[in-house]
Amino acid sequence: MATYVLVPGFWLGAWAWRDVTETLRARGHDVYPMTLTGLAERDHLAGPDVSLETHTLDIVRLIEVEDLRDVLLVGHSGGGMPVAQAADRIPDRIARVVYVESGPLPDGTAQFDTVPPEEQQRLRAAIGDGHLMPPPAWDPLADPVNVAGLDEPTRALLRARATAQPLRTATDPVERTGGRPVPTALVASTFPLGVVREMIEQEHPFFTGLADGQLHEVPTGHWPMLSEPKALADVLDLIARG
Repeated sequence: MATYVLVPGFWLGAWAWRDVTETLRARGHDVYPMTLTGLAERDHLAGPDVSLETHTLDIVRLIEVEDLRDVLLVGHSGGGMPVAQAADRIPDRIARVVYVESGPLPDGTAQFDTVPPEEQQRLRAAIGDGHLMPPPAWDPLADPVNVAGLDEPTRALLRARATAQPLRTATDPVERTGGRPVPTALVASTFPLGVVREMIEQEHPFFTGLADGQLHEVPTGHWPMLSEPKALADVLDLIARG
């Protein structure tokens, strides 16, 4: 039996992990899906001071208060940044960090830095003077790669339940303390593993921290917990056994 903490990416809450959670629990695992501060049922807390540090502390405090150990700490997409920082803070409690459609960004890099300049400009215009980043449209015509595998009812669910993302969680850079490294694993969906391996060999900054980690894939779009929850649960189960 393994212990999982599931951290969603931008705009989502614990609800996005529901099918994965049910599958893993049915196999005897302990599973803690999270909603980070300012999102989903906690969106009333989405003030301008909600930061990457806030989300890091959300994760650390859950693990400490529940006294969890040997944790498989799973971070999807933008959730990979607070997961990386949390594992750095409490490495003795973490068995492995699992990056789902994300990666261990290098120190000094923010999630916003990974977005092409034209997309940064579009987001800045949409945000204006505010402190919240609006969710995407989940339009399969405009974004076919990322939205792949999501049927219309699931896209409608995303449009209904997604909440704006506190901006500082995307613009604050990752900062580690230099503590003991924790083993890693990657679950890639929109990047074929062959491409990932090439990027690791080329020491691409987004993937250099995965050089000695496990590599897995669930071919689908950017939200495999919704498009392929059974396949993703199978891979998470496999990682726990490996």
